[in-house]
Amino acid sequence: MGYGPPMRLIRHGDAGREEPGILLADGRRLDAAGEFQDYDEGFFATGGLEALAEWVADGCPGGREIGPEVRLGPPVDRPSKIVCVGKNYLEHAKEMNEGIPSEPALFLKAPSAWSGPYDDVITPRGALKLDYEVELAVVIGRAASDVAEHDALDCVAGYSVFCDVSERVFQKEMGGQWTKGKSADSFAPMGPWLVTPDEIADPQKLRLWCKVNSELRQNSWTGDMMFNVKQLISYISRFMTLLPGDVVATGTPSGVAMGMDPPRYLQPGDHVECGVEGIGELSLRVVACPNP
Repeated sequence: MGYGPPMRLIRHGDAGREEPGILLADGRRLDAAGEFQDYDEGFFATGGLEALAEWVADGCPGGREIGPEVRLGPPVDRPSKIVCVGKNYLEHAKEMNEGIPSEPALFLKAPSAWSGPYDDVITPRGALKLDYEVELAVVIGRAASDVAEHDALDCVAGYSVFCDVSERVFQKEMGGQWTKGKSADSFAPMGPWLVTPDEIADPQKLRLWCKVNSELRQNSWTGDMMFNVKQLISYISRFMTLLPGDVVATGTPSGVAMGMDPPRYLQPGDHVECGVEGIGELSLRVVACPNP
């Protein structure tokens, strides 16, 4: 799906009160709130990206510059759902020692976990095994229901960097499904911007990595996915309608804390950096539970 020249969408301001903006090729950040209400389901569903491309081509009239001190939030408004794919990289599936999936393993992450690219990761009460997972995020641009693989990329509004923060005790030692270990507040940081598909020639040719306190923990590329982006969108859309603005987190490579011997889980004060080639990088600080 093409929208004209490559664009990088940002949202800026205090958490929960972000406004839309654009990152220009020269590094300037411009506010777009005078033209667009937000980058949300309605924006994507009603040709917002095309209108934004026209505004940028016209020189962003009325767009005021945003200072570097202003917080960047997640680049799209809180989605209706965050659909995650488990064990989608072979070596990660092996390190988790839970078998190799024959079909995509899906789970949902609560939208209330939505967080910005430089926000703190808050350790929830009772957490003992906090973990990181760098992922390529796909944002849906139009409603997708039972979409064929060859049409799947036409449903993509853009790509971003995602960290599937996980608490392994909640996820694996407390019964039920994975969602409870994936959904605490601050467990879904994404950003720092949304890169439109025009800038990503092939989503299966991107390096992705994660560092903890500057130590490289994860280092892989999206070509190692067992189920690629086209397959995932098509597969997921068989079971639920993907709405504009929804996020698909496509899985993480090996190198997570749980897979290390011995495991090296995150602690308050740790600094986590997650990056995807050609898109950008998250920078996250782990903080203690505010009410232990």
